[in-house]
Amino acid sequence: MKKLIIILVCLVIMGSIKAQEHLSFKGVPIDGTLKQYTAAMVKAGFKSEGTTSNGIALLIGDFAGYKDCIVGVSTLSSCDVVNRISVLFPEKDTWSTLLYDYENLKELLTVKYGEPDYNVEMFTNYHGNDSRLKMYAINDREIEWYTIFSTELGEIELTLVGGTYDYQARVRLSYTDKANSETVRQNVLDDL
Repeated sequence: MKKLIIILVCLVIMGSIKAQEHLSFKGVPIDGTLKQYTAAMVKAGFKSEGTTSNGIALLIGDFAGYKDCIVGVSTLSSCDVVNRISVLFPEKDTWSTLLYDYENLKELLTVKYGEPDYNVEMFTNYHGNDSRLKMYAINDREIEWYTIFSTELGEIELTLVGGTYDYQARVRLSYTDKANSETVRQNVLDDL
């Protein structure tokens, strides 16, 4: 019975979401089930790499002029409705190449979405100029380096994240759809 109620709630959520506009990624609105959205991304030229144990669909492909980006497609925790897309750009092993990618993407996003709503770019614990130590600081989470663009349809966040090894890091770009996130949030509030 509990499963039936959850399925009905998800169907109601999906029905109310369909009537709203959504943030897009590669021209595809961030909406629908994980299976539907992944299929649309495969049609857009990405290769499906399966789904992680926590339900994130992984794809690989070219994005914004960068080869072999990893794209993660996430659904809302309460039901199978896509609301967040994250792109991991290729790993870098020098601060200068990492910062170049970040600044390049930040400039392009500013052209498209206007000035960012939030921008924080600082090391929280490292105070020096050594490129290698800056890369270690990212992996030790001793950094706050992000830019957020808010739109009517959702939020776009550009940030630096650690890589596979301590001396590597990469840029992550995430798109969060407002309509899907707000609909589920309202249902949670109704429960309270």
